[in-house]
Amino acid sequence: MRKVLYPGTFDPVTNGHIDIVLRARELFDAVVITVAINPGKLPLFTVAERVRMLKYCFKEYDNVSIDSFNGLVVDHAHEVGAVGIIRGLRAVSDFEYEFQMALMNKKLAGDINTVFLMPNEKYTYLNSSIIRNLASLHSDVSEFVPPNVNAALKEKFSKS
Repeated sequence: MRKVLYPGTFDPVTNGHIDIVLRARELFDAVVITVAINPGKLPLFTVAERVRMLKYCFKEYDNVSIDSFNGLVVDHAHEVGAVGIIRGLRAVSDFEYEFQMALMNKKLAGDINTVFLMPNEKYTYLNSSIIRNLASLHSDVSEFVPPNVNAALKEKFSKS
């Protein structure tokens, strides 16, 4: 079984993330979506909330699993038995950073390959930061995120 790891903060998960996972399912036997614990970021949602939202989004896919990790992505890839890491590229501006990360990951773990996937063009401008900002201003983000995520965002910002 060829398994791939899709790491990210997913704060929150967007339709662009969903699109990347669906594309990865076409290339690999199994996809492990892993919520990264990044001490350098102050997330809106807890790790448990993000995992729960992702599990709901992919509940009908038996070859998609969700977990979380703290540490090096390549170490976690080895832990779950992944042969590669999926990274989404929305625009050329993403490439330089992702390319550097892919080269470092290859240096750290030569047996783990990074696969870059582009989302559908209708999602190329989406990112979680923009979604959080729009939602904090009570803008309708329902076309950018799954319904459960939209509800969670409304609840988070209903007090502001």
